[in-house]
Amino acid sequence: MSTTTQQLKSLPPSPGIYLFYNSKGELIYIGKATSLKSRVKSYFSIGQKNLRPIESMIHEVKNIKTIKTDSVLEAIILEGNYIKKYRPKYNVDWKDDKSWNYLAITNEKFSRLITIRQHEINLLKEKSNWKLEIGNWKFLYGPFPSLNTGETLKILHKLFYVSRCSPPLLPEEGVGGGGRKKPCFDYQLGSCLGVCTGEITGKDYREKVIKPLTEFLKGNKKRLLSNLKKQMTLASRQQNFEEAARLRNQIKSLSHIQDVTLLNKDLFTNNFGNWKPARPAGGLEIGNSLQSVRIEAYDISNLGPTGKVGSMVVFDNHGPVKSEYRKFKIKTVSGQSDVDCLKEIITRRFNNNWPLPDLILIDGGVPQVNAVKNVLPTVGAQNLVPRVIGIAKGPTRKKNEFIFDKNNQKIAGFIQANENLLIHARDEAHRFAISYQKKLRKI
Repeated sequence: MSTTTQQLKSLPPSPGIYLFYNSKGELIYIGKATSLKSRVKSYFSIGQKNLRPIESMIHEVKNIKTIKTDSVLEAIILEGNYIKKYRPKYNVDWKDDKSWNYLAITNEKFSRLITIRQHEINLLKEKSNWKLEIGNWKFLYGPFPSLNTGETLKILHKLFYVSRCSPPLLPEEGVGGGGRKKPCFDYQLGSCLGVCTGEITGKDYREKVIKPLTEFLKGNKKRLLSNLKKQMTLASRQQNFEEAARLRNQIKSLSHIQDVTLLNKDLFTNNFGNWKPARPAGGLEIGNSLQSVRIEAYDISNLGPTGKVGSMVVFDNHGPVKSEYRKFKIKTVSGQSDVDCLKEIITRRFNNNWPLPDLILIDGGVPQVNAVKNVLPTVGAQNLVPRVIGIAKGPTRKKNEFIFDKNNQKIAGFIQANENLLIHARDEAHRFAISYQKKLRKI
């Protein structure tokens, strides 16, 4: 039995990177996987026809090593760091500029996190002042082959509170100076430290945001978690309980990153071209926010055991995004429970590689909101969706009652600033569900 055959039997099912070596002990290829066991085995079980170049080199592989990671995101980062360090033959030879991406931290007072393609860097190097332009990037990480940049940025923004203002509206030096009068969308949801309001200085932003982010992108997650725990303990001793709670939540999120949407489900596909770019800012302002946001509103229409349907409508800075609407015919619920129907459609929604929402809005009360919150961990989305809000219809005195954490002042302020928009989204989800049900009844 060959070495590779024995190694294939003991591969772990966890995320990570795999390293292929030839008979000379040379590292010839590095890849990443959601499941190391499934991905690596797939190379050795495919037929010999219509092979991609990367699969045709498999006969050279005489030894396999794997490195497990806690999440797909960490596997992507580790893969990029290893490719940059070792430059394996087949990673370099078959490099496609269109699918290789870098993560860059801009050289600004309140640095932003952006993505850059390899061909953009190549074009810059053709300019006489290319060194000056590249100087706009404080740190450059990668390359990351076939990185799903949109979802990666969204996860990193949420994990590290990175400012998404574009261009950043900078406050004056010192806390409370400058900035804009109204906070951004992220701030209202607790995902921004107040760059836009002037509540954080450039120095504190570098310490609380950029320094942890760079540690993570270097692959030093264990050291990062250790430092964050020390900072949390110190904040608690100093009775800065709000900061201690923020650090506690950040530690929890970093310890349980759920990010399978970063990789395509197809084992042999490395093309994320179907992902839609974020819409430019403008049009309808959500909490005076400049970045693109995604609100998903859900409703159930129930007219008996055979007449159950669900709807998902999407709103962004411009209002309704009808091309993103989705309808669901309930498949697994035999009774008339709206709660169970919601559980089904939320599960089905997160089984698809659709862009992640910044906010989930439910047409319903406490039972419906709690049902959605309970489903999110089962589909790996508990750390990806920052807030779930409900709007209960109720009698006149409780009409349009918002269901949310009343102790969260930021989300309360967000609801107050965007009440009409949220009610509009709720009503649109209801209309879309009813229209789908009527259509089915005519068939």
